Amino acid sequence: MSSLSQAVSIHDVRQLGINLNHWYVVARSQEVTSQPLGVTLWHQAIALYRDSEGQIHALEDRCPHRQVKLSHGQVIGNELECAYHGWRLNHHGECAAVPYLAENQKLPNCKIRSYPVKEQDGFIWLFPGDGQPSVEPLGLPEWDHLNYIASVAIINCQAHYSYLIENLMDMYHGHLHQDLQAWAQAELQDIEENDQRVDAHYQAQSYYKIDKIWSISQLFFPALRRLHPEPLDVSYIYPHWMSTLGKDFKIYCLLCPINETQTKAYLIHFTSLNAFWRLHKLPVRFRRFVKDSLFGAAQKFLDGLVIKDVQMIEEEQQAYLQNPQRRNYELNRALVSVQRLMKNQAEKLR
Repeated sequence: MSSLSQAVSIHDVRQLGINLNHWYVVARSQEVTSQPLGVTLWHQAIALYRDSEGQIHALEDRCPHRQVKLSHGQVIGNELECAYHGWRLNHHGECAAVPYLAENQKLPNCKIRSYPVKEQDGFIWLFPGDGQPSVEPLGLPEWDHLNYIASVAIINCQAHYSYLIENLMDMYHGHLHQDLQAWAQAELQDIEENDQRVDAHYQAQSYYKIDKIWSISQLFFPALRRLHPEPLDVSYIYPHWMSTLGKDFKIYCLLCPINETQTKAYLIHFTSLNAFWRLHKLPVRFRRFVKDSLFGAAQKFLDGLVIKDVQMIEEEQQAYLQNPQRRNYELNRALVSVQRLMKNQAEKLR
């Protein structure tokens, strides 16, 4: 067995926790309304809701009275009301009202956890760590930029988050996707890493070149595609992932690990319109209309990728559960760096 293969032992990687002192994505902005939404981030049940002013709040998803889920309740003004007995809690997690409280009784001195939360770039970012955040959420500058068209797919896989990250960092698995892939013949050129990120630089052959108005038709008609060389860069910026293919395409994967065998993530694909300089001279209102009208243009492409990747990832998880001692024979150096980063980040909370 080579030294590289020996370095990739899956036994402990597949049971790693997460570093809680980072921002994770728990929902899309449009998913959170005045009706509470229950989500889970690494074993922590959380209730998200908007108050009467539209502000997002996040509380531990349990009523301190009988421990039932607050996400079954409703928002009354700026308070979250439990469906069971009508207890209300403010956004700090403190009991604010009890409907049957007697005049001679005081409000219960109980409190549940509240979480720092931000609404940014179309998503809800939550910080599950202790204390105040010392880092910022990963930015998606293309989300509001008029020169980029977005599509969003949701990944739900019954597997540890490490399998998803490795899948995303390993560009050799394009063999799986055949006609769905945007690139072919990837070759790993270089790897850069530190305690926060791993950047793997590949050289690939791209099927798309978005440089003329008519060339957008490549997205819909495979027969029009022609291979040409493009740099393919993938980055694990803990705890999320980002990729760029040439100048035309950018993809993000924003993670929400649920537990050791379940992961949720949001995959966001951006197609660039930067090559169309005449478009940039048109009124902003029209450019916004174009951007909004074309939202989801790559949906079929994304959904096809996700279905195939999730199938493989879940098979990997099941194989591990059936025989945790069995080793992988890994040849991609980028995955060694990725696993090292996962371990280093998880150990920071010990």
